[in-house]
Amino acid sequence: MGLSIKARHLPPRIATGAFILNSGIGKLSADEETAAKLHGFAAGTYPFLKKMKPRDFTRLLAYTEIGLGTALLIPVVPAFVAGAGLAAFSGGLLGLYAKTPGMRQAGTPLPTEQGTPFAKDVWMTGIGLGLMIDDLTD
Repeated sequence: MGLSIKARHLPPRIATGAFILNSGIGKLSADEETAAKLHGFAAGTYPFLKKMKPRDFTRLLAYTEIGLGTALLIPVVPAFVAGAGLAAFSGGLLGLYAKTPGMRQAGTPLPTEQGTPFAKDVWMTGIGLGLMIDDLTD
């Protein structure tokens, strides 16, 4: 694990980092209704989040996304660290996919139309794990 910048890391880090950073910036201006929807959806899967106020949850999510997106975009952040953050974040999203009723076709891991926006986030897990593995095996 080192600080050397590998050209092969730049395309997935830039694409994923820009996507997540943009998502986080967008959530900073979320209205109360949007915050309530985001919070309700997440708290339905992760009950410990019910203790948070919807607005506080949405701000925390926004800052998390901004931090992660920035870490991916700044190439001096080690690939292992950026990859671990991405793998953890995407793992939470995949948890929503796996545990929320109606996201998957009955008895399969295949997504329903409603689940596709979350199922596609598996690519972030792959990128995160790939960055970690590549950094560890260098």
